Amino acid sequence: MKQQRTFFQRLRYYYSLFAAGFGCFLIALAALEQEGMPRVWIGYLFMFATIVLYALIGVISRTSNVLEYYVAGRRVPAMFNGMATAADWISAASFISLAGGLYLHGFDGLAYVMGWTGGYCLVQLLIAPYLRKFAQYTIPDFLAERYGGADQAEHGGRGVRILAVIATIIVSFTYVVAQIYAVGLIASRFTGVDFSVGIFLGLASILVCSFLGGMRAITWTQVAQYIIILVAFLIPAIWLSAKHSDNPIPQVAYGKLLPKLSAREHVLQQDPKEAEVRAIYRQRAADYAAWLRSLPTSWETGRIAAQRKLDQIKARNASLLEIRNAERELVAYPKNADEAERLWTEAREQNLQHAEPITPHATPYPGDKETSDIKRNNFLALVFCLMLGTAALPHILMRSYTTPSVHETRVSVFWTLFFILLIYLTIPALAVLVKYDIYSSLVGTDYAHLPNWVSYWANVDKLNPLFSISDVNHDGVVQLAEITIDADVLVLATPEIAGLPYVISGLVAAGGLAAALSTADGLLLAISNALSHDVYYKLVDRSASTQKRVTISKLLLLAVAFIAAYAASTKPGDILSLVGAAFSLAGSTLFPALVLGVFWKRANHQGAIAGMTVGFLVCIYYMLHTNPILGGSMASLWFHIAPISAGIFGVPAGLLTIVAVSLLTPAPGRQSAALVDYIRAPEQ
Repeated sequence: MKQQRTFFQRLRYYYSLFAAGFGCFLIALAALEQEGMPRVWIGYLFMFATIVLYALIGVISRTSNVLEYYVAGRRVPAMFNGMATAADWISAASFISLAGGLYLHGFDGLAYVMGWTGGYCLVQLLIAPYLRKFAQYTIPDFLAERYGGADQAEHGGRGVRILAVIATIIVSFTYVVAQIYAVGLIASRFTGVDFSVGIFLGLASILVCSFLGGMRAITWTQVAQYIIILVAFLIPAIWLSAKHSDNPIPQVAYGKLLPKLSAREHVLQQDPKEAEVRAIYRQRAADYAAWLRSLPTSWETGRIAAQRKLDQIKARNASLLEIRNAERELVAYPKNADEAERLWTEAREQNLQHAEPITPHATPYPGDKETSDIKRNNFLALVFCLMLGTAALPHILMRSYTTPSVHETRVSVFWTLFFILLIYLTIPALAVLVKYDIYSSLVGTDYAHLPNWVSYWANVDKLNPLFSISDVNHDGVVQLAEITIDADVLVLATPEIAGLPYVISGLVAAGGLAAALSTADGLLLAISNALSHDVYYKLVDRSASTQKRVTISKLLLLAVAFIAAYAASTKPGDILSLVGAAFSLAGSTLFPALVLGVFWKRANHQGAIAGMTVGFLVCIYYMLHTNPILGGSMASLWFHIAPISAGIFGVPAGLLTIVAVSLLTPAPGRQSAALVDYIRAPEQ
């Protein structure tokens, strides 16, 4: 106990020095900016300094010891484990996309805050303490031992272990692709490199920590990353809060500013210019619908018209600019009728979205009764999936193994919730603050006097612009409907929107990078440990030395990291959608087996195998058949539930299957029952 207390005091001293040093670094960069240092150099310094810091911690914490590599030696104090878990949890989706989702969807976006926070309550009550008492390395370890002990058929434990490994890989890989995508987004914005190059620059930082030191290096890096995340998120929120409400506490200013935002929304709803712009978008959507109905004739007619326009411009010796614009239109025209159908359908949907009336931010489930009921059901379904998915995420549950005792695990979950709430209680306030700023400052601005940040963000990704403004009605004034903003860009652009010095933009980028890297580290380690420990060591070579096991894990981690980076470079979808899919898959596949494994002795390996398989297949089936990105159709929805909430069907299917199959097959043996009694017994 004394040794543990000394270790805690030493850690507190080190991280206090780190926080003070980071503060001095910020002050020094602010002074250099005042002296005229170019913005690009500030961005480079932030990226370089933070990546070097993480690499340094990784080098110092390098290890080949199995206990240290897999579970950080089981000696991480509760408070620091809470900080590390919070950093592991506050991913790119939380830091970058969540406030943007609330900005775009208002009340409906709170489902993420409620679901993810509630999920940690389930972790505390149902799973984490019991996993720590089990004292192994991975989630498949627990499931294999619980459902396939020595007194049962050996294939039972092997089958459950293999299924758990497959689930861990699929869930974690889906999640890690979203984090690496965010790394590319941040690096490309603040260093000017190509998006794909930015991905592999961030990957180098991820690999130094997880490759050299495993869980030990990741833990101490994540504590430092949490400090950066907290400072980076709070400073812009505090500034905007003081600017718009004369109160520096965002959570308090939030309530005061909502009525002001509602009043501004009402004014914009009555603005005839807004109505004019939305009518233009409706007409455009109707035009696309007409072209879609008359395919393939409309495609052929349009192609001929584009070619004729180019010929006419050349014939009258028009300017080079006009000729190039006409050539671009012809090159961009769909190559065939199938491509035209896809592109015109997307354009029709985008125009319909712009044509929709303003949805009041504080109004829950707006629309007529049928629409309101559908939105409410989707809200509750998403909260359900996020809660149960959180309670089954392998990279989060792995942190239960790193504390010195079961009691420390329980305290650690409390600290995790505390550190997460410091951010999560600020996110809704930040969304309202930024929304009010844009509605009151940007809307109504002359196009000739747009702020510089608009052009910065419009040029980050020219193929798929993250932010754009187009003068639809040609009146030279910005209307709300003319603004297109991606959820993934809002937080990163907040310092510039608020008029803060560029050094704060660099700080926020460093915070977003820390959030993405910290989660990516944990996810990659979860995948590599599952492959090296649960597949190679447990199923292939039980005589492998500890050195060989760690080496295999490092090599697998390297391979998975590069595959994930390649997948992220294809820009597979927005961050929140990718993350949402991971939660439904985790909840459907792992949650029923974990919870019933702890609280129901009658659950056996036949039930676990059947339940995990059925839950996974139901979830995947629903996603594939309803998500247009995956080739499905929204017309196939069950009860109007969105694809991101597929777990609402997968979780009950898996749970009922485990119960039914377990009751129809022989009861588990004494060893499984004894394990349940042991992990549920009060700690001595």
